[in-house]
Amino acid sequence: MSRLQLLLLLTAGAFVSSAEAQAAYDQLPDDFKIGVDLALEQLRSHASIRHHFLFFKSLSKTKTETSFSVNYIYHNFYFKPTKCAKGTTDASPKRCPFRNDRSGYDVSYIYHNFYLKPTKCSKDTVDPNPKQCPFRNDRPLIDCAVCYKTFSGNIESEPKPYVNCVHKPALTEDMKTKRVEHCNKMAYSSGAVTLLGSTGKN
Repeated sequence: MSRLQLLLLLTAGAFVSSAEAQAAYDQLPDDFKIGVDLALEQLRSHASIRHHFLFFKSLSKTKTETSFSVNYIYHNFYFKPTKCAKGTTDASPKRCPFRNDRSGYDVSYIYHNFYLKPTKCSKDTVDPNPKQCPFRNDRPLIDCAVCYKTFSGNIESEPKPYVNCVHKPALTEDMKTKRVEHCNKMAYSSGAVTLLGSTGKN
């Protein structure tokens, strides 16, 4: 198993209790449970893995039934580390709750593309509100793209947050492409999965 596959396998961002995750595992059809068990077995045999992991949640799964009792299974899921040591045999959810203090957990990579519209107030207005500062329709919009890494809901200083704002009439397709490429490089340099899978037109 490559490091990238291992990273993808271990990355999880949402918080769910161990008991809820165990209930999700228990509700899996047997055909899917055996795949999770196989993945856990391989994960535990990896020398670089130092923590005990449990099934966290399913992202997607399909089962294709063919003739002669042959089934093809696809199951995409997360594992998440627990507070128990690797090799723990009695890994009940009460004994081995999920840990949320490991790098990669509660980490998000954000990409947000939005418009800013000028108002009738000066830029020094302290507490603007829509009634005091209605939008102007005689100035161009500003198209902004930002991307950054957060940990526990706070913006991290590394990689440096990216902010790019351009008056909409001056924004070119090349500029849009460069924004996306820059943000993808930020995520890759941190060892994260792809930040933007699609750059479809709006």
